[in-house]
Amino acid sequence: MKARFMARGYDEAIIQEQMDLALNHTKTPGIPTTKPPKKSRYGKYTVCQSVHPTNESNLKLKLQKLGCHFTWEIQEKDFDVEELEERLDGQLVYLDLDSKSRVYNLLAYTKSLKNNYQEAVSDLQKAEETLKELNLLETHRKYLLTYSNFAWVYHCINDYEMSKVYIDKIEAIYQDSKEYQDLVLSEITGEQGWALVNCGGNYYEKAKECFEEALKGNPDDPEWNSGYATIVYRLEIFRGRNHPNYKIFSFQLLKRAVMLNPKDSVIKALFALKLQELKKYEEAQNCIDDALQQSPDVPYVLRYAAKFYRRAQMFVDAISVLKKAVSITPNSGFLHHQLGLCYREMMKQRKRQARYLGSNQEENKEIRELAEKSIFHFEVVLEVKRSFLHAHFDLADMYIMFDQLEKAEETYKKALELTTIPDHERQQVHLQYGIFLENVMRCKDRAVIQYKMCLLIPDQTKYRHRCEIYLKRIAKEKRDPADHCLLVVINLRRRDN
Repeated sequence: MKARFMARGYDEAIIQEQMDLALNHTKTPGIPTTKPPKKSRYGKYTVCQSVHPTNESNLKLKLQKLGCHFTWEIQEKDFDVEELEERLDGQLVYLDLDSKSRVYNLLAYTKSLKNNYQEAVSDLQKAEETLKELNLLETHRKYLLTYSNFAWVYHCINDYEMSKVYIDKIEAIYQDSKEYQDLVLSEITGEQGWALVNCGGNYYEKAKECFEEALKGNPDDPEWNSGYATIVYRLEIFRGRNHPNYKIFSFQLLKRAVMLNPKDSVIKALFALKLQELKKYEEAQNCIDDALQQSPDVPYVLRYAAKFYRRAQMFVDAISVLKKAVSITPNSGFLHHQLGLCYREMMKQRKRQARYLGSNQEENKEIRELAEKSIFHFEVVLEVKRSFLHAHFDLADMYIMFDQLEKAEETYKKALELTTIPDHERQQVHLQYGIFLENVMRCKDRAVIQYKMCLLIPDQTKYRHRCEIYLKRIAKEKRDPADHCLLVVINLRRRDN
């Protein structure tokens, strides 16, 4: 936190003085102290309503207790800011009015990360206008997030008077909501959950906890139920582990979310995918048809529908839906990835048919065209979203299939250079690159290096386990019990235990 504020032009001595005051509540010469804020059912987000912020130190204490993007420990290193902003801008085109305020708030935070405070203020003004269009009074709890971010942004540009104005507005909301404390806490933690979902996989576990907390205070809220169902569904196979208990749990959560918010076509499309996984095909088809009829031009509905059709081997339908979605959001990495997968599967189908029925020049040309289309869309994914890890693997596989081995290796190296991916995905890169080096390039020594790098990452995942197995196999093949491969495995096992 200290480094972040120094980067924004604050004097180091003042920063340290304020941090000491905030953390220890010690008396500092020249700066009046305040009593620690009284605890209440609002938890750490309590606003100290009995003391007016008379100076910068007191103001900072108040800011640190607000529930907003600036206090949720969302770190720039965990996601690609430019890619996130582009995705959020796309969401503003088709999202309902109720959700746009949430998007503008997150955009304001990303602009603040880049020190674009004027744009951040502009986004927050748009968030406020959106809430007013919903005919909400300024003391409604839904203003808490926007006002909290306003207070922080103005503090960052040293406009303490405006920051205090928004602190006062927040205090007025808390005063007006004394009888609805559970709903206020639910609002804060629910918004935190959605913010974390948007910021990527590193925050999924925390997002799940936030939605659980939000549902304690407001168990029938449609937004928090949709968020909880969505994040549990994503966590089913997250971090390289299987979660069999989630598979039934997410079904129940998605079903409840659809029941509570039948107008939410996105959650309905996600529910269709879950029904398809559980082999409830007729119900799944009805659900996806309903979602498409309800929202034929919403990209998230189209992307899930395309995934539904692709899983059902209905590639022509999937491609048709994807092309429509791409016309709305041309820079969506997910959509281009799905198109690449569809063309790849169609190519494999044609190759199988040619193998059994014989091939001619026309069929070979068609196979080659499908492969080129698949490669094209995978390459587009990496242009618009470098952190899309599976697109690296899929593109490398296509290069390997057509003997473009230098391009394949370059793709794996680019995956290794990614800085925003979580540890379990970095393990997967080392594993996949190692397999490529061992089985395609026939370079076992270089493969061993990748397997070892995977083991150095402590997360206990299936990728790490597979690398351990491969190192043991290689050591056994060399018939040397003192081989370095085996010693690495043994030493890491001892360290983990």
